[in-house]
Amino acid sequence: MSEQENLNYDRIAKAIQHISSNFKEQPSLDEIAEQVHLSPYHFQRIFKEWAGVTPKQFLKYTSVQHAKTLLKEGGATLFDTAMETGLSGTSRLHDLFVSLEGMTPGEFKNDGENLFINYSYAQSPFGLVTIASTQKGLCHVAFIEDEEKGLYELKQQFPKATYHQRVDQTQVNALMIFANDWSQISEIKLHLKGTDFQLKVWESLLKIPKGKLATYGSIAEDIGKPKASRAVGTAIGSNPIAYLIPCHRVIQSSGQLGGYRWTPTRKTAIIGWEAAQVQ
Repeated sequence: MSEQENLNYDRIAKAIQHISSNFKEQPSLDEIAEQVHLSPYHFQRIFKEWAGVTPKQFLKYTSVQHAKTLLKEGGATLFDTAMETGLSGTSRLHDLFVSLEGMTPGEFKNDGENLFINYSYAQSPFGLVTIASTQKGLCHVAFIEDEEKGLYELKQQFPKATYHQRVDQTQVNALMIFANDWSQISEIKLHLKGTDFQLKVWESLLKIPKGKLATYGSIAEDIGKPKASRAVGTAIGSNPIAYLIPCHRVIQSSGQLGGYRWTPTRKTAIIGWEAAQVQ
């Protein structure tokens, strides 16, 4: 992703925020374009290049009614999920996304004292990200506003780890998730700091197909804890791997999109963008 593409996302995010705040008035293309200081023609062209649909179509994908429709179509099996992602079968899906390993008690309790972590920064369709990995796999992906703050937040997770700013193959493979052709991804391993409960929740999130949505209650059901929706919500809110573990695909049972660790506007952008890619 180039700096210009990042600038375009910032404009798109501002437009989405305006649409979300004023959807009852159904703002016109001219009004939305004015908010991002572009001509209506230029704005519509940039928006369609980014999302693949017009602003009006995008608004449809992020509406409560559309979300309710997707929720009613829920209950996708693992096989359905594999087909949704263009993979050849469920085993391939497991190879890619369910290679999830929890950190050892020593790594977990000692603030990463014995961990060597490579980290780097990359542009995504939804802004700048920090991405970090250990020798065992990916341990951190977060949307950030600037690199300095991103590194600070990473070090808060593993205060005693040894850090190197370096791009490795684990990071390269993970960033391919933003491409539409997932066949190019060879393997992604996750090495995560979390409790057994959190790991089960994060593993469940991996089953939600691109362009589909789930509720906190359905995730609780999936992990065999139907009365633990609130605890599930807390675990989802502490997800350490942005986008790749798709916590953005979990919404309220009412169809409202709800909050998101990396801003509700970004969640809206991701949900609409994914719906447009699938459509």
